[in-house]
Amino acid sequence: MITENIFFIMNIIGLLAFAVVGSLKGIKKGLDLLGITVLGIMTALGGGITRDLLVNTIPYALMYPNDIIVSLIGVWLAIVVFKVFNEDISNKYIIQIPDAIGLSAFTTTGAMIAFNFEVSFFGVIILATLTGVGGGIISDILLQKTPSALTEDFYASCSIIGAVSFYLCILSNVNFEISAVICSIIVLMVRIVAILCKWSLPKFYSEK
Repeated sequence: MITENIFFIMNIIGLLAFAVVGSLKGIKKGLDLLGITVLGIMTALGGGITRDLLVNTIPYALMYPNDIIVSLIGVWLAIVVFKVFNEDISNKYIIQIPDAIGLSAFTTTGAMIAFNFEVSFFGVIILATLTGVGGGIISDILLQKTPSALTEDFYASCSIIGAVSFYLCILSNVNFEISAVICSIIVLMVRIVAILCKWSLPKFYSEK
């Protein structure tokens, strides 16, 4: 089935991208191999597990080994990237680009799952966004950081925009698979533009 193929492809892309991102964060933080692996796997699986729990489903990653195996491949890729670029690992784009790809893919899978469970418009937005940013939030918490999705730049907003575009496409009777592809492209494009243009949301500071 085409829908299943698209979900499978998006899921693989998201797992690999976020496993790389989480592992590179661990490497930059100076974690050992186990710490890097745990951070990579949790970044890759965290959002999907959270989504599945919210729709009252046993997380797929806990029932079958596929997702964990793909995540481990992502950890290995991160180590290879580190070995190849070495000193250039401090370049923010080394992490931000795969992170944008993962955000795009997982926002889409979250929106697809949400629609299949017939949740409301806001439910689609919440599940898509949590799937996209959940793993990153978990990895930041493990690193004892305030989640970057809540503080640094135009990040979670990209998932919200993508989820809204997906829902509007469905309402407009656009093919389900095409709606998913449109969602993915919009999230990726908005995130890349946000990185290049250094977009951010307004911040409010308490006067003390």
